[in-house]
Amino acid sequence: MNIRKGIPEDMKAVLSLIQELAVFENEPDAVVITEEDLIRDGFSANPLFQVFVAEVESEVVGIALYYYRYSTWKGKTIHLEDLVVKENMRGSGVGFALYSEIIKQGKKDKVRRIEWNVLDWNTPAIDFYIKSGAKVLDDWRVAQMDEAGINAFLENN
Repeated sequence: MNIRKGIPEDMKAVLSLIQELAVFENEPDAVVITEEDLIRDGFSANPLFQVFVAEVESEVVGIALYYYRYSTWKGKTIHLEDLVVKENMRGSGVGFALYSEIIKQGKKDKVRRIEWNVLDWNTPAIDFYIKSGAKVLDDWRVAQMDEAGINAFLENN
């Protein structure tokens, strides 16, 4: 297994893993981005995200996609958007290797926090994160406004 920074040529495989995650999370039709979006947004002069890929025999079998945020309490932080491993490679250490790479990146960047979301029904992931030393916060809720909500708000306000 090889863990490395993603390159534009990896984005087809990255998109496929994002789509696989959407199916796993019972949202198979939720992904609207394209390979071209990923290339533009991740590899422009001011990239919106970074990605590590895990390769086995020259095949991308996992990703850890992240970006930087700013906390008014902590300063620079990393947000791990997606950690995805191909279904047939789960349990092989790929996820742990990608997770470790994100934590190493955080240390290298001197961030004071790395954060991510996990669905409340994904108990294997929750158990893994807690065992690794992460805190899973029960008292915070994720708030989102989708495109329809944005449009409705602007039309009514």
